[in-house]
Amino acid sequence: MDPLIAGYQQFRAQRWPEQRTLYEGLADSQKPQTMIVSCCDSRVDPATIFSARPGELFIVRNVANVVPPFEPGGEHGGTYHGTSAALEFAVRKLAVSTILVLGHGQCGGIDAALAPPEDSSPFLAAWIALLRPAVENCSGPAETLHAACERENVRLSLARLMTFPFVAERVQNGTLRLEGAHFAIADGRLEWLEQNGSFRAIT
Repeated sequence: MDPLIAGYQQFRAQRWPEQRTLYEGLADSQKPQTMIVSCCDSRVDPATIFSARPGELFIVRNVANVVPPFEPGGEHGGTYHGTSAALEFAVRKLAVSTILVLGHGQCGGIDAALAPPEDSSPFLAAWIALLRPAVENCSGPAETLHAACERENVRLSLARLMTFPFVAERVQNGTLRLEGAHFAIADGRLEWLEQNGSFRAIT
């Protein structure tokens, strides 16, 4: 725990004095305009990538930045929907105006999706199965297949967002927009998903 405690002490000594007023204002409520669905990979931190301050981003992180399909009544079948619940909260309660699906390079979830299923990891295997449509939609040599799947997974999650009625309704009436992006860990480059389905480098 020493590194965590040391990090907190540094925060308290340096950042807290600078942001005290900000935190005091956030104590009563939050009003982020953007929700980000990101991977839980420790190397990809949306707040750092976008230089965001506390209260600016509503972030849900899971393996491979997956948006699961809309499954009404799933809780009655003994299934938990953490990402779907966060999505519902962000849209219905916080009224975010943008949802960004952020994929990234060297994604371990994509590694797992491209490898044979592991019976020893039932929770992970069930989750990774959600990536199957993205993997099946990609082809090409091994050296480019992984990157293609990373980007296709972003497109898949954006398509699944539209299966949630409360998302589709707001997109159609113009109060919510859906965006996709891809972050390269090795060089820190960001690509944005264009309307035509291709990714454009941000300079």
